[in-house]
Amino acid sequence: MIAVVDYGMGNLKSVINGFRRLGGEVKVTSKKGDLYEADGIVLPGVGSFGKCVKNLENLELFAPLRELILKGKPYLGICLGMQLLFEESEESPGIQGLSILKGKVVRFPSNLKLKVPHMGWNGIKIKKEHGILKGIKDNAYFYFVHSYYCIPEEEDVVATTTNYGVEFASSVQKGNLFACQFHPEKSQRTGLMMLKNFIEMWG
Repeated sequence: MIAVVDYGMGNLKSVINGFRRLGGEVKVTSKKGDLYEADGIVLPGVGSFGKCVKNLENLELFAPLRELILKGKPYLGICLGMQLLFEESEESPGIQGLSILKGKVVRFPSNLKLKVPHMGWNGIKIKKEHGILKGIKDNAYFYFVHSYYCIPEEEDVVATTTNYGVEFASSVQKGNLFACQFHPEKSQRTGLMMLKNFIEMWG
């Protein structure tokens, strides 16, 4: 069973429909007990880093999430679910993330005169092979919606990069953890392939 965490942020419907369409057993939950029982955890979401942390803490999910990820429970983070893995974000100064990965989350530089948020289709450059990327070609396109991006301190966790004025880590992988800034559930066939790989590995 895959637990999709509902903490009041983000469009869960697309994620749930994607997994169920592929035959995955999905449980949408706000209960920590379900996280312990699940074979894998999915944390989607869009919105504020600080509000995400607060909502998870209010639901008593923040500490269990951190514990389970560190213990090796399979985890897929999408968009905000990737950013939360890091120590801090410029979006919410003074609020600490899960700190599973060393590094920070920053806003796209204003001096580059980019349209922010970065919204639409963009390619990924594969930096390290992983089962969740099986069948996905280098430079494959995924759908993005974000104003902030992650800067990992450890280069070896970067699974893919994407260029939008700057080259940034568009996904990270460490142990049973995989997280992406893009939205696989909105990325048509290629994105569904990634969700299918997650089910086959850990669902």
